[in-house]
Amino acid sequence: MNQYESIIIVNPELDDTALKALEEKFTGLINENGKVESVENMGKKKLAYEIKKSNEGIYLLFNFEAKPDSIQELERVYRITDNIMKFIVVKKEN
Repeated sequence: MNQYESIIIVNPELDDTALKALEEKFTGLINENGKVESVENMGKKKLAYEIKKSNEGIYLLFNFEAKPDSIQELERVYRITDNIMKFIVVKKEN
């Protein structure tokens, strides 16, 4: 299993309940083929450029370990989730 870090930028108009549900959805998805070490809500931040007609977004940082073949599925689900504006998954060097 490899160590990964993923940041997602979420629609800033989501309420706390929807944000928590989104966080639990991805924590559960990652835990199917790995283990989430931490999830950090970095709060609402101003974006460098407009994305989907919005100038700010809520940043969520996931630190986890997973099998390399499960990352493709995680990114696929990120892409089809409407409230996610941008995402990135990076493999950490040990």
